[in-house]
Amino acid sequence: MASSKAPGLQREQIDKAVSALLKYVGAQKSDSKDLLEDEEYLYLNFALKKTPQPPKNPSPVRLPLPHPIYDSRNAEVCLFVKDHKGEGHKAAKLRVKQQKVAGVAKVIGVSKLKGKYEPFEAKRQLCNSYDLFIADDRIVPSLPKLIGKSFFKKKKLPIPVNLQTKDWSSQIQKALSGTYLHRNGGNCLSVRVAKNTMSQADCTENIISVVEGAMEHVAKKWSNVQALHLKSVNSVALPVYQTLPAEQNTRIVIDSK
Repeated sequence: MASSKAPGLQREQIDKAVSALLKYVGAQKSDSKDLLEDEEYLYLNFALKKTPQPPKNPSPVRLPLPHPIYDSRNAEVCLFVKDHKGEGHKAAKLRVKQQKVAGVAKVIGVSKLKGKYEPFEAKRQLCNSYDLFIADDRIVPSLPKLIGKSFFKKKKLPIPVNLQTKDWSSQIQKALSGTYLHRNGGNCLSVRVAKNTMSQADCTENIISVVEGAMEHVAKKWSNVQALHLKSVNSVALPVYQTLPAEQNTRIVIDSK
């Protein structure tokens, strides 16, 4: 058993799914001519038996990771900020520089999202330009209409951070050290859990941690989980756990050779 919070979840099955997916992604990278995208994220998909009620607070839930998937020394991070009522993006850029906030390569105000980045192509290019997007939690509710479909398709929705505190650096470092559960009110959830450059053991440990953390925010917890699947952006979904209608656990064998 991989976790006491997830009876029936087997570490051996997770290892097999991770091994198979890492081999698949590695083969795809070898065949690809795009040498700029060496890293690819892995996602754990939750299928729930019953659709939960939409959350009162739609903000993403932070889940801790034993092995962070973002490295502030190498990650290219874009920060979205308020830029009215005296809180301009120039002041935010100066604060980022003064506090030496690692990882933040670009600061963009809401007004610029409404102007310069209004065209679809501009949104698409922005989405492709950075590893991670974070945003002042006060503007997060207004962002979905401003950032476009590319962010949703590539699962790069901005992560909320509290910029009303004095220490922006610690807030952003905390954001980079975890992953996020987006509760959309549906019965399918997807969480970024690892990347293809990580070891198999680290990927497995992250997956177990995410399952345990997510159960604190899923109605009826583990008893409401129908299935878990692991995938990359373009791969098929590999089964990690699944229950039968009669509530019997089944393990699906993956040939990782």
